[in-house]
Amino acid sequence: MWDPCGRGGPSQATDMWVSSKGLTTVEQPNPAAKSQLSMGRSRRSYARLLLLGFLLLRFSWCLAVADDGGGAEEGGGIFPVVVSTWPFREAVRAAWEVVSASGGAGCSAVDAVVAGCSACEVLRCDGTVGPGGSPDENGETTLDALIMDGTTMEIGAVAAMRYVKDGIRAAKLVMDHTEHTLLVGEKATSFAISMGLAGPADLSSPESIGKWTIWRQNHCQPNFWKNVVPAGSCGPYNAIDVPSGECKASAKRVLERTQGDICQGLFEPNNLLEPMNSRLKIVNRHNHDTISMAVIDKMGRIAAGTSTNGATFKIPGRVGDGPIPGSSAYADDEVVESMRRGMEPRDAAMDAILRIARKYPDFVGAVFAINKKGVHAGACHGWTFQYSVRNSSMQDVEVITVSP
Repeated sequence: MWDPCGRGGPSQATDMWVSSKGLTTVEQPNPAAKSQLSMGRSRRSYARLLLLGFLLLRFSWCLAVADDGGGAEEGGGIFPVVVSTWPFREAVRAAWEVVSASGGAGCSAVDAVVAGCSACEVLRCDGTVGPGGSPDENGETTLDALIMDGTTMEIGAVAAMRYVKDGIRAAKLVMDHTEHTLLVGEKATSFAISMGLAGPADLSSPESIGKWTIWRQNHCQPNFWKNVVPAGSCGPYNAIDVPSGECKASAKRVLERTQGDICQGLFEPNNLLEPMNSRLKIVNRHNHDTISMAVIDKMGRIAAGTSTNGATFKIPGRVGDGPIPGSSAYADDEVVESMRRGMEPRDAAMDAILRIARKYPDFVGAVFAINKKGVHAGACHGWTFQYSVRNSSMQDVEVITVSP
């Protein structure tokens, strides 16, 4: 049987824990190095920060902070702490059960993140985590996942993994048993199965196939293609050059001649040649999201992870921010840039959001931050965001709403 504290091999079962362009800050340490900082390095007094973000596309501003709910007290009594994106209460409870285990130091932050994300995979949180959701253009579900140890700076990740249901456990196997950071596609599948995870298995569900069938009947609209023909139906697609200025009218005549009524309104706002706007038609929390989780264990060690089945109707092979270190999640026992400069979680979260919005004004996303005292805060851009928290001062999981 699989041991949540990592003392045994992976289980063949996939339902052990049933009990839910990304964000990065500038000038971070390069997380691709598997072991940049040694286990024996001295602990500095810098605040710890975990940033977990995810990107959609819209606009407006909002911020929420919860100092008291986050356990902003001095001393060691606040640990452990579990924080997760969205109101994925069962996932946080699963992580809490592991990290708060009685006796000694309990399980590690890494083990708790794996347990929490695994619970979300089994529960198919929002249809965007684990098997059975987010079919791609071919109707297939694939998984992305990442785990990062903030003490050793080690990372493991899988992307576009087929036929294996345990995304986060596969990511941990990459971290524990290879010198690599990321494995992708069918080779990630082969690796995961060779290391003891169950598979091959069909990751589709009646719901995902039904959603895909309806989408096909709607001429594969909307989708993630741009600057292609045919513009209003299913592929295969052929590339076209997208002119600007005075050449645009000529391109419009060509498309209307070759595609007929399909191209009516093609050059109007919110059309298929305007990717920022057209993506708004298909991107929301329930078809393009993930679970991102951060844990501080009883010893003050930090870990972070993500698990997702990606964007619904994505082009096969697409990899989003989920398995990319520093985009969906990042953990460091000592410091991440803004907190190193002395920022509180409130300011660090907003600073990170501002950096993205300056370059991508139509960005929709959110971030939460937690420091070494357990103070947590969230900031968002373009939507109402929620995250879930549990620490030693709480009787159960609490959900924090970040409102516009």
